[in-house]
Amino acid sequence: MSKILRNAALASTLALALTVPAATFAADNSNCWGTVTSQFATIYRAVGEHSSSFAGEARLGLGNVARIVLGEDATLGDLGQALASIDGLSGTSCP
Repeated sequence: MSKILRNAALASTLALALTVPAATFAADNSNCWGTVTSQFATIYRAVGEHSSSFAGEARLGLGNVARIVLGEDATLGDLGQALASIDGLSGTSCP
């Protein structure tokens, strides 16, 4: 998948996540981000680059993205669960 297409897909997914309230997710989802990312990487083989590859560029951080998108009490697990629920892929879910 090209870098532009991957970035566009991520931006679209994050935009959709704005409509998903964090309160709709189970409280015990602390491993959800890792679970969903691992599933996606294993099945679809299309995970972006590690943040360390962007030397010199400021990064917002996934925890901050979770709070901006889902609310100030949201966690990284909430973000993983939200993205798994709206990505439309049968291979990603958070147990």
